[in-house]
Amino acid sequence: MAALEAQVAALAERVGGGAGEPATPPDGAFWALDGLKQRLPADDHPGAVLYTGTVHVAGQRYDWQYGRTVDDLLADDWAELPAVLSALAHPVRLRLLREILGGRQGTGELAGIEELGTTGQLHHHLRQLTAAGWLRSAGRGRYAIPAERVVPLLAILTAAGR
Repeated sequence: MAALEAQVAALAERVGGGAGEPATPPDGAFWALDGLKQRLPADDHPGAVLYTGTVHVAGQRYDWQYGRTVDDLLADDWAELPAVLSALAHPVRLRLLREILGGRQGTGELAGIEELGTTGQLHHHLRQLTAAGWLRSAGRGRYAIPAERVVPLLAILTAAGR
């Protein structure tokens, strides 16, 4: 028991002090953030946002990295973003994306999932996701998430999670 208590104490010392004190991440924990900061031109730069990921699902590998400066993000026209984001704001569409990412890409396979509704409702949701760029037709009633959208989708879900 004493050895276990010593290990817990050592771990607590490495990640932060007592209750209420901010944790200190271990060395190297922010390697992506550190690399991003090194690429910024000056200390007074307003910053940048970076997301990256490596995903291996349903026999496919997706490696993606994307970054933008805060100045560029704030200067962009955000008028088209509500349509792209609202396409994700429905439980059936999120379920569809999960199923398609997991390998169930045919409308026949998807129609067999009772929670997705009728065939007409299924096609409505598939059209919404395709119009917003979250899906593309892969031919013959099959759909796929474009490779360049897999990591961004998972990043959005990560940001929205609790």
